[in-house]
Amino acid sequence: MDSIFKEIQILGDIPSYSKHDRFVQGIINAVNGKIINQNEMLPTVKVMMKELGFSRQTVIRAYKELIDRGIVESKNRQGYFVGGGNTDRIMNVALLMYNLDTFEEQFYRSFRHEIGQKVSLNTYFHHGDIEIFGTILSQIKSKYGMYVIAPIPHPQTKELLEMIPRNKLLIFDRFEPLDGIFNHITQEFGNSSYEVFSKLAPRIRQFDEFIFYHSPISLDPKEIVGSFKKFLKDFNIKGRIEKEYIAGTVEKGKVYFTLDNFALWQIMRDCIGKKLEPGKDLGVLSSNDEPAKEIIGITTFSADFSKMGILAGRAVLKQQDIQLTVPMILFERTTL
Repeated sequence: MDSIFKEIQILGDIPSYSKHDRFVQGIINAVNGKIINQNEMLPTVKVMMKELGFSRQTVIRAYKELIDRGIVESKNRQGYFVGGGNTDRIMNVALLMYNLDTFEEQFYRSFRHEIGQKVSLNTYFHHGDIEIFGTILSQIKSKYGMYVIAPIPHPQTKELLEMIPRNKLLIFDRFEPLDGIFNHITQEFGNSSYEVFSKLAPRIRQFDEFIFYHSPISLDPKEIVGSFKKFLKDFNIKGRIEKEYIAGTVEKGKVYFTLDNFALWQIMRDCIGKKLEPGKDLGVLSSNDEPAKEIIGITTFSADFSKMGILAGRAVLKQQDIQLTVPMILFERTTL
């Protein structure tokens, strides 16, 4: 048993390891080094507390992670035993996303590829629903070595994210202003969208009106609304915001801007029906670039979600601190 304690204690020399990390990795090292074998009984919580000086909560939580990974088994009233789980799995990661839209799939594929097969990844979707978001976080807290989360812009989000220890949290996509230093790879919408509109101003001026479809109850970034209004004023361009696109209302001489793919494809369909050529008879602008928009030639502005996934994967694997705002890229194509 002394050898098990030594495997845990020796990891105290690694500054980035918490007591929890030392316990979990120490047991894994003991299993890999054949110090303990499958089905062999492990020290009780009381013994671990006494020998290591760790709190009861730390020991129980670490044992729980090892159980979740299949490395340890808990047998009722008998104690903890070495299980048959794969110790090559270096970490359990929870990925909490909005849904699997095309641009989010780009993030997922890059992230999954970057972390490799030695990381166990469980993916959850909150669909922009704060109740689902809170329920998932409550269910998965303390079960993973890392939490990669796309937060919801909501008053309760900050409090809910406090469930996750800072050293295990990586926020991506939307920025959530938490207290203190925390890891994030996120977008900025206000200044970025204004810069995009400004670059496109010469093209937008060739048309009669700039129309932005934005519903106040949607999860679309509210910062873009302010940027749109500021742009219209600063560049003296006629424009307006409408709550939704009504099928069949597309007109010549307008520039249509939407963040909603359903509305975008309806506008493009209506252009075909009315024999209007985007880029010539009217303009079309979208966000969140994806292969379909590139093939059709739709002008978009977007963060690089594939790069975001790669950077997030590297940060998780190497346990790196990262605070990064991903730049917005304008893709000028035939529709504007």
